[in-house]
Amino acid sequence: MLNEVTKVLVGGKEVFLIGTAHVSKESVELVRETIEKENPDVVAVELCEQRHHAIAEKKRWDETEISKVIREGKGYLFLAQLFLTNFQRKVGDELGVKPGSEMVAAMEMARERNIRVALVDRDIKVTLKRAEKRMSFFEKAKVVYGLMSGMFVTEDATKEMMEKLKETDVLTEMMEEFGREVPSIKAVLIDERNKYIADKILELDAKKIVVVIGAGHVEGIRDLLSAEKGDLKKELAALEEIPEGGKWVKYVGYLVPLTILSILALAFYVGGTAFLMDALGKWVLLNGGFAALGAALALAHPFSIITAFVMAPIATLHPLLAVGWFAGIVEAKVRKPRVKDFDDLMKINSVWDMWRNRVTKILLVMAFANLGGMLGNAIAGFSIFAGIIPKIF
Repeated sequence: MLNEVTKVLVGGKEVFLIGTAHVSKESVELVRETIEKENPDVVAVELCEQRHHAIAEKKRWDETEISKVIREGKGYLFLAQLFLTNFQRKVGDELGVKPGSEMVAAMEMARERNIRVALVDRDIKVTLKRAEKRMSFFEKAKVVYGLMSGMFVTEDATKEMMEKLKETDVLTEMMEEFGREVPSIKAVLIDERNKYIADKILELDAKKIVVVIGAGHVEGIRDLLSAEKGDLKKELAALEEIPEGGKWVKYVGYLVPLTILSILALAFYVGGTAFLMDALGKWVLLNGGFAALGAALALAHPFSIITAFVMAPIATLHPLLAVGWFAGIVEAKVRKPRVKDFDDLMKINSVWDMWRNRVTKILLVMAFANLGGMLGNAIAGFSIFAGIIPKIF
């Protein structure tokens, strides 16, 4: 249903679903033509508040520091855009259309005609958090691999993809394939959002509504609109909740600090204060040293490397902290990258490019500091325990 208008009659409302590709000139024209022809009471777009600001208030978003984005709890949006917009912009450049142009066109037409605009998509942070909670470890690994590999698509593969985009509704095909590979995330990104958008549309106080959505959502939303609406407020509230992780996840968070403290307590028991101080010093040096080494391998600023060394032992003993967070925040503050550096992600065609990009470097610093701290803890733990064994026997 790419670049088609699907009309649905429900509860005295006329709903016109425009199935678009987010990088299509035809989609932009169809949106304009439909709004002009139908002159609706409301124009609904597949955006939440955060994505609306990213598209409609681009200048303000570009001037936002990444450290501020993280402090305000927009880290999920930041990470999602890092990978997803890179792919969309590559496609958009090939086709000569900026991603989200059809949404911008819809909102501009609405303003010109004094038509109310409704943002009917779920908050992207809620969607990503719900997806994270539902995914298994192996599904997360698949997603990370898929996103990373998508950043380094070959030129021949890109050309082939462009031809497909011109010929068919490849978006729906991609969604269906993604759903087969990672069923739990498909349920959150597609099925739940279809339900959420359908309920938001039904809530609108309007007789005629034009809805601008991705082509892959049209069929699902059409079927949901035609079904019995139920209690919309309760359904929407349930879809906005962040489910708690399994209890075992909470316990795992305490496992590392408890293990470290147990080994240190055992060191004191078998060797006294002197042996404990020696073991404690070894642990601090190895834990902090490997965390700092990880940050250094990511070419972090010296202040970030020092932060990794100092914060690694502290973060290890607190189940809700990670040394990478501190090193990443310091890296963002010292080198002050801006979200507009996303534009440079278009130039990332190799792993080495990630070290040169100021945005991706923050993620590398965070990841490498965390990995280094974990390795340091493992080495220190085994080393101290190996020294305890002879004293016991």
